Amino acid sequence: MSLSEPFIKRAVGTSLLAIGLFLTGIGAYRSLPVASLPRVDFPMVAVGASLPGADPETVASSLAAPLERRLGEIAGVNEITSASTLGGCSITIQFDLSRNVDGAARDVQAAINAASSELPLDLPAPPTYRKINPADAPIMIMSMTSDLLPAPSVFEAADEIVAQRLSQVEGVSQVFVSGAEKSAVRVQADPTLLASDGLSLEDLRTFLAAANTDSPKGSIEDDQTAYSLLANDQLFVAKDYRPLELMRSNGLAIKLGDIGKVVDGVENTRLGGWAGYKINNKSVLKPAVLVIIFKQPDANVIATVQRIRDALPQVERWVPPGIALRVTSDRTTTINASVNDVQYSLLVSVVMVVLVIFAFLRRFWPTFIASVSIPLALAGTFPFMYLFHFSLDNLSLMAITISVGFVVDDAIVVIENIFRHIEHGERGMEAALTGARQIGFTVVSMSLSLVAVFIPLLFMGGLVGRLFHEFAVTLSIAILVSGVISLTLTPMLCSRFLKPARNWKNPGLVYRAFERGFDAALAVYERGLRWVLRHQPFTLGVAALTMVGTFWLYGQVPKGFFPQQDTGTLMGTTDAAQNISFDAMEKLQDQCARVVLDDPDVDTLGSFIGGGPGGGTVNNGRMFITLKAKGERTN
Repeated sequence: MSLSEPFIKRAVGTSLLAIGLFLTGIGAYRSLPVASLPRVDFPMVAVGASLPGADPETVASSLAAPLERRLGEIAGVNEITSASTLGGCSITIQFDLSRNVDGAARDVQAAINAASSELPLDLPAPPTYRKINPADAPIMIMSMTSDLLPAPSVFEAADEIVAQRLSQVEGVSQVFVSGAEKSAVRVQADPTLLASDGLSLEDLRTFLAAANTDSPKGSIEDDQTAYSLLANDQLFVAKDYRPLELMRSNGLAIKLGDIGKVVDGVENTRLGGWAGYKINNKSVLKPAVLVIIFKQPDANVIATVQRIRDALPQVERWVPPGIALRVTSDRTTTINASVNDVQYSLLVSVVMVVLVIFAFLRRFWPTFIASVSIPLALAGTFPFMYLFHFSLDNLSLMAITISVGFVVDDAIVVIENIFRHIEHGERGMEAALTGARQIGFTVVSMSLSLVAVFIPLLFMGGLVGRLFHEFAVTLSIAILVSGVISLTLTPMLCSRFLKPARNWKNPGLVYRAFERGFDAALAVYERGLRWVLRHQPFTLGVAALTMVGTFWLYGQVPKGFFPQQDTGTLMGTTDAAQNISFDAMEKLQDQCARVVLDDPDVDTLGSFIGGGPGGGTVNNGRMFITLKAKGERTN
């Protein structure tokens, strides 16, 4: 008894299993996330700490150095990058690829706890950490502009309405708001006036903290009822702070407005954002608040962006009038186009393989039986991709496309062997049992030998190995599934539908045309083979030159990590001198953004300085540039 015999004899059960496999594959395909490249988790953790008012040298010595010492003691750390700025520091820890990012994050938290005794006592909050992936890029960037409302009002709408609602969308992991800050009252004290009254800046800070508390006020009650005092003595605008009495000197009240300026402003004045777009081919650059959205690692980027777009009409109704909400960048445009191109290539390859099979077999049922294995093998691959948390990306779809040529080989070998027995006079059932039993070991060896080719990719380490692991596993699974189908469904179909040649109708015109073509090709090949055998030195010389030319061309071909691809999006950074002021940096960033936006091939632009994902410094800016469609560009 062979592996194929139970499936050959139980045609209904085998057919139902095949249909179930196909339907399961369709369901798994619809559930797979879509991405441009396979998910590769880089074990990187970012640590941030703030010490308001401290200069970069103080931050580096008293805040960053203790953290760096403790973080450097963690096992598996490859690199630590630290940046100390005015009022805080950011530290990025890159671990070895073999480390799990969750375990690395726990070690980072333990290191922060160990360093707590060495950190300044007046830290407003303990250092924080978050897991990051440098390969992740924002899936969508939106800009909020207003010609009527001030920047703090736009920021509050973005932070309290837009970011809150979009964070609830399925598939969204983080939403950053940059380009402005929350409104606040700023006290610009004159140290000379404070000193003349015997006060210090620390005294002023303590006074402001005590003057703006929202604490319980108590209650009033009698025998029958009780009342809570709900008075709120918090101060929110500058005019309420100016009359506050700091102290009395010689019977005179010294008020807060007497020792400096008290103005309405924002918490962080070193933030700026701009949004650029084209109106009637004219560049428009406006101050803006940028909403930067990231997806979860296992989320379908196309479905996530679609859910965000579905939520935008509701969000726009909640946003105060006078604020324009625009989509500045959408990564799914190029990802969707790239995946669609690969899917189209897959469909074309399936059609071409079927046509080639028909051209050589020239009969319907052998072609149909061989062709059935293609969609079944591909469908059988998708459930495993789902279980292994793979995605539909360029590499996995490329593996599926390549597998089309492999998965049909096993079926053709089985069909040819069974048909050989039918030509010798055996009946369909008998020929299928005998042929499948004879060829079973060969099919298994063919499948395993093809999978063995990809063993180096399966066990390759490093970043390249992680990227191509999904490719190798997907292709290997498709080959193995096709081998199983060739030993089960294929012989069952052969036993029911293959007939001996004498029962077929007389060959028609198409059949005779193909036969003449094949005979002519065979004659040409035979003449060429005879000529090559008669001129062996020349043939060997051509082979040697071909090998030499191959090595030479290998050295001449440009090399890179990935083929260059036009995604239609660019990310730019700007750097200025370390001692540049915010006003000067703001002007330079505005000029740079205008130069980029004036390019006729640029469609939209989002730019900011001083904030955003991962933090930022005054002398550093970033730009997200979206190009026009490739057909609309000048070059």
